[in-house]
Amino acid sequence: MSTHAGQLAKTATAAAASRARPSLGSRIASGLGGTVVRVFLVLVGLFWLVPTIGLLLSSLRSPEDMGGSGWWKVFTAPSQLTVDNYQKLLENGDITNSLLNTVLITVPATVLVVVIGSLAGYAFAWMEFPGRDWWFLGVVGLLVVPVQVALIPIAELFGKIGLFGSIAGVVLFHVGYGLPFAVFLLRNFFAEIPRELLEAARLDGAGELRLFARVVMPLGGPAIASLGIFQFLWVWNDMLVALVFSDSGSQPITVALQTQVRQFGNNIDVLAPGAFISMVVPLAVFFAFQRQFVSGVMAGAVK
Repeated sequence: MSTHAGQLAKTATAAAASRARPSLGSRIASGLGGTVVRVFLVLVGLFWLVPTIGLLLSSLRSPEDMGGSGWWKVFTAPSQLTVDNYQKLLENGDITNSLLNTVLITVPATVLVVVIGSLAGYAFAWMEFPGRDWWFLGVVGLLVVPVQVALIPIAELFGKIGLFGSIAGVVLFHVGYGLPFAVFLLRNFFAEIPRELLEAARLDGAGELRLFARVVMPLGGPAIASLGIFQFLWVWNDMLVALVFSDSGSQPITVALQTQVRQFGNNIDVLAPGAFISMVVPLAVFFAFQRQFVSGVMAGAVK
């Protein structure tokens, strides 16, 4: 009896193992499926990078070569590559000044939005004050206001107080228009922090500012990084606001390139490297902080 029972147990174990182990055909299909997906994603990534690669190669060719053939010609004639265009770019005062203006606009606009949005988001999430919910609804309502609606009224206001045409005016507009999204994003993220953690910090004697700096800010790092990337990319690539509120001395790189096209339609030797630098900086920022960006976007999706 015991021998028969042992044989039955071995048979059942073998049958379970055969059912658990996928067949050879299933394993081959699964492997091919993963390979196909990876190859497809690589092709999509390369296709997405084609304009960037084309602009880079164009910026390394002379105007005569660019006028005579496409940028892909460098693969058969690599001797066309030269850095003369970048030397001319550094000698162009309008472009170099506009690059500096872009930094002077983008960095303060990003830092102010992150700092003010973080403080306001914490206040709306964990501080009690009269009309808190109604104030927050007002902030959410500002998200649907198109930027074009505010251009003329704010331009008239800046003209009266002497900010029109200055870097400070462009920065203030970006800060004011970026704060509603910042407050909305960070308030919802900070509200997910466990209340017990904050109460424990308060019992240890932490005030609101210390609680915000020592507990909330470290936990909110992914969301804050995502907000900073969004704000940086939007301000760096903006042309509409800068075109309205800046003048020749405060214009960023986007407006400077547009002006160069309008005034000197054939100076591609300056436009190509300028456009590449304008595009590669946001790409570098995004890839440098992509891990924090993904963490912030996915925050709250998985408990």
